[in-house]
Amino acid sequence: MEEAKEKKDIVEKEFVAFPDVAADVINVLLYQGKEITDKTNLRPGPTELIYQGKERLRSEYEDLCKYELADGKISTMYLIANQSKTDGKMLLRKAGYTGGVYREQYEKKMKDIFPVIELVLYWGHPRWGKNRDIRKLFWKKKILEEKWEYIDDLKLHVFEMRHLPRETRELFQSDMRIVVDYLAEGDSYRSDRKVVHKAALIRMIKVLSGETDVDSVEEWLKEKNIREEDEITVCELFDQYERKGRMEGKARQLVEDVENAMKFFQVTLEKACEGLGTTVEGYQRAKNIFF
Repeated sequence: MEEAKEKKDIVEKEFVAFPDVAADVINVLLYQGKEITDKTNLRPGPTELIYQGKERLRSEYEDLCKYELADGKISTMYLIANQSKTDGKMLLRKAGYTGGVYREQYEKKMKDIFPVIELVLYWGHPRWGKNRDIRKLFWKKKILEEKWEYIDDLKLHVFEMRHLPRETRELFQSDMRIVVDYLAEGDSYRSDRKVVHKAALIRMIKVLSGETDVDSVEEWLKEKNIREEDEITVCELFDQYERKGRMEGKARQLVEDVENAMKFFQVTLEKACEGLGTTVEGYQRAKNIFF
């Protein structure tokens, strides 16, 4: 279970890290589709923050960090977190990380300071009903009314990627459009849009569909002679990959049927294959496809 979660995290980070996808996410979700951030001005930033704890050095991690440059200097730091489950106290983690970045700028006496903006891409099915405003964390506390004015109004910018309205989805220009449309429309989704990041897109669709076998994607693309630079539409790519899935499903079923027949009827491989209307060669081919 832990391995599957780690693999899912890696796939999500890989996909969003592409400069065109990251810029698209920022522009659509924060700026309503205006091209405020240019992908050519984005640079990867550190995803680990080291700080001094009570007794030892500690670290905090963010999924993705992008510096936006202007005139050769950092103008903004964007932090993008992928989240699969709701978390009512995620605001506290955000406060710790963003606060650490500001503290670092202060301690280094940086002249060209920059703001930190964090986005949370929530990929879960249930709606995010948790807190997006740090003040709401304290509503159940008996806090005097006079104090509220002085409690910082820290907000969590959460975007429910499975529930984006159509008008928002249509603003995406990168492969993220394919992902959010697929999440909204399901397996029947087809489009004539060109796919840019083919392997990463297939892996992303697979993990968001609950699949964990993402390691064979490159090998399949190579077998089909599909290169990253080739032009191919969503329809063409999805149809070919679905055929692969159907072929693997039939191969798996044949292998299981033959091996079950050998076990339960105590017969040889040849007899089991004959009884199921196949051959030993057909069984071996199916096993090679499946494994």
